[in-house]
Amino acid sequence: MPVQANTADRSLVKCQDSKSAPLVTKMPLLHEGDVELKRQEVLDYFHHSFTLYESLFECLAGDEAFYHRANNLRQPLIFYYGHTSVFYINKLNVSKWIDQRIDPTLESILAIGVDEMSWDDLNDAHYDWPTPQQVKQHRDATREIVDRFIRECDFSLPIDWQSPLWIILMGVEHERIHLETSSVLIRELPIEMVKDHPVWGNICQDAGDGPANELIRVTGGKVELGKSKTNPIYGWDNEYGYCADQVQDFRASKYLVSNQEFLSFIEAGGYQNRQYWTPEGSSWLDFSQAEHPVYWIKTDQGYQLRTMLGVIDMPWNWPAEINYLEAKAFCNWKSEQSGTHVRMPTEAEWHQMRSGVDTDQPYWDVAPGNINLEQDMSPCPVDRNQFHDGLFDLIGNVWQWTETPIDGYDGFEVHPTYDDFSTPTFDGKHNLFKGGCWISTGNYAIKDSRYAFRRHFFQHSGLRYIEAAPLPEPEVSVYETDQMVSRYIDFHYGQPVEGATNFPVACINEVAKHLKNRSTSTALDMGCGTARTAFELARYFDRVEAVDLSVRVIEPPTNLQQAGRQRFISVDEGELKKFNEIQLSDFEGYVQLKDKIAFMQGDGCNLVEKYSGYDLVYAGNVIDRMYDPGKFLRDIQDRINHGGLLVLVSPYSWDEEFTPRDKWLGGFKANTGESFTTLEGITGLLADKFDLIADPVDIPFAMRESTRKSQHGVSELTVWEKRR
Repeated sequence: MPVQANTADRSLVKCQDSKSAPLVTKMPLLHEGDVELKRQEVLDYFHHSFTLYESLFECLAGDEAFYHRANNLRQPLIFYYGHTSVFYINKLNVSKWIDQRIDPTLESILAIGVDEMSWDDLNDAHYDWPTPQQVKQHRDATREIVDRFIRECDFSLPIDWQSPLWIILMGVEHERIHLETSSVLIRELPIEMVKDHPVWGNICQDAGDGPANELIRVTGGKVELGKSKTNPIYGWDNEYGYCADQVQDFRASKYLVSNQEFLSFIEAGGYQNRQYWTPEGSSWLDFSQAEHPVYWIKTDQGYQLRTMLGVIDMPWNWPAEINYLEAKAFCNWKSEQSGTHVRMPTEAEWHQMRSGVDTDQPYWDVAPGNINLEQDMSPCPVDRNQFHDGLFDLIGNVWQWTETPIDGYDGFEVHPTYDDFSTPTFDGKHNLFKGGCWISTGNYAIKDSRYAFRRHFFQHSGLRYIEAAPLPEPEVSVYETDQMVSRYIDFHYGQPVEGATNFPVACINEVAKHLKNRSTSTALDMGCGTARTAFELARYFDRVEAVDLSVRVIEPPTNLQQAGRQRFISVDEGELKKFNEIQLSDFEGYVQLKDKIAFMQGDGCNLVEKYSGYDLVYAGNVIDRMYDPGKFLRDIQDRINHGGLLVLVSPYSWDEEFTPRDKWLGGFKANTGESFTTLEGITGLLADKFDLIADPVDIPFAMRESTRKSQHGVSELTVWEKRR
């Protein structure tokens, strides 16, 4: 397999007078071409990224800078210097493409950083960090291993999730993410800890007054988001799937908000007037005591700006770099000033603006904006790069915050090799920003990229505001983390344990045998849990009332009914987790049945009067968990119509933790010394009004505790008819 040796110069400094190489590169297209040429393209892309990343750390003035906590919510730079290197080794091992380690201790210390923290969750842990020289040795060894792997691995085109080169590209794009985030941390270091650099010091020299902003009309339309697995550009898992949104007409600011425009907010007392701030923003102000953007420096002569490697007089025509909370407060202030509703765009609205730009990073000859390191090593004037319809900086300069909390599209799947890339951010606390910034390269620079940060975090991010209708409260489908609830979701809706059948479905299939020629108006699912039985009963009944004592366990089926999906985290083994999602559309007919179900909280041993008039009451695996099951059975009899059915399902696993010993229905020795079964106890309670109309049926069940361990049992199902 002949592959040319990589002879590319790995020094950025030697090419500082050229903007064409080696700073600028494009993402490889993954679907076409010659295999060996594609191998070389990926090899060059890897080495380019590796060298580019190392050059950034040449901006540190000494070893002390590697260990200084530039931001208490993030790790010191020594972590990031080595983190991208150990990522390659760890992910290649996890995905079984190699069985080789360089330094297991270092690969553990630098694997996972406690990032993305809230200000009230500081990480005060102390680590035995390696030296920069030790990290550089690891990086050199990693470069050799990855170089050899790319040269020798077998692959075919297209490169997809299963390809060995997908993991390499994952490592490259991961490193390009940290190229940008590390530049932010360098910017936050004390100025004496950084030094000028012949490449990274080439900041924009164009400074002046900011232009007056104005609103430009944007025509709405249907926006379709998400991409397919056949897309030829590498993507993170959250980019795949499908979402459609109908965007209404709106008006967008011609420019990003400049430092000049943001100054008006400051001078109007914006940081002091809490009416402009959300509750989260107000809490952040209490913590930060901010009076202006974090990179502004107030002096007796006015404001200066901290760039990555220096301090300059304030360039008023550059974009203001702020977090989401500041951007939201500015929009609220702007609304008051204009008498209209001003906010940030949604993800779909940003795409509607972006739709007029018919190029993307792998395809353009020259970047259409200050992005991909193709213009300056800093932001630039907001009125330099004009796009269609009079809008500027749709792409690049600084990121643009949106109103959209990140979530997976329909069809979202977790990539198994990096299962915690996206899912921890699906919590309603991370907002998307779009468009990229001056240092965004690789996947960061493409149209479909979807990155989100906590709203108090700083990146090279700013604001474009729009005048549009208010938005409803966002609905975010977070992952259910309560292990008890997650087990019941999996028990009801997940794949059955090998060798078992779905228990709720099996029970209702048995019940269905007795419904012919009966009234099927209303059913009660008592102790419904996560309510798979309620959906199955809705196949036969006009209305199903699903009641459980715990509000927590009826939240997931309510989410299924209202939002169409529910996520949950299950135990794989030990501390390892699996991220799962179920959708209503996964189950035949459920989309049409969902509106026949009403979910309610209620106590089966103390039901209010409204619960009555049922043609069927189903109590599945619940009577042996009630504090007074006899009271339930006595009370429920008068709530069932004549000719109606009572279905009881239970393993009869009596436990004093749930039911006092004197309330057990059976499972003990009677006064006569003879065994007294639960079925005998039930029969005695129902004998005056009900008949057992079929032999009891055993229904086996298996509830998964982890991937390889399950709790097995057998429940007895009995069907009782109320005499007419």
